[in-house]
Amino acid sequence: MNVVLFGFMGVGKTTVGRLLAPRLGYLFVDSDTEAEQELGMRISAAFAQLGEPGFRAVERRVIRRLVKSDRLVIALGGGAVLDSSNVAVLRGTGKMILLTASPEEISLRTHSDSNRPLLAGENKIGRIKNLMSERLERYLAAADAVVDTNGVPPIRVAEAIHNRLEVL
Repeated sequence: MNVVLFGFMGVGKTTVGRLLAPRLGYLFVDSDTEAEQELGMRISAAFAQLGEPGFRAVERRVIRRLVKSDRLVIALGGGAVLDSSNVAVLRGTGKMILLTASPEEISLRTHSDSNRPLLAGENKIGRIKNLMSERLERYLAAADAVVDTNGVPPIRVAEAIHNRLEVL
């Protein structure tokens, strides 16, 4: 079984995943990092050169490779579960945990990160709210459990997920 952490950018998927994996005796992998390694460039550069559809194709390939392994904690990029074929293959290998946070918290967490192409430019909070609203239904449909990270230390989020996995 794998544990898949997903949700909007900046909710803490990577940070929490790195804390959760050793608690479970699993390996941690970040699908965005894997995609960057496959592409040989940052995600922002991939979006610029390939466009979002080109990047999403690489992301699909990475996810299909990752699900061939077992006992992974996988942190997905924020848009990965918008592709229903990704959700189908991920659900077949593990538990899907949606991490959430408020738009204001996400803005604070991502304010100095230039590798967020969908948040570039003005009115960041507005873009976050719009994207979150567009994605919410699909996020909830893919989730086996939802964990709020707003104001919660990452170690506590990892503990909460570990406890939930025992009953899922």
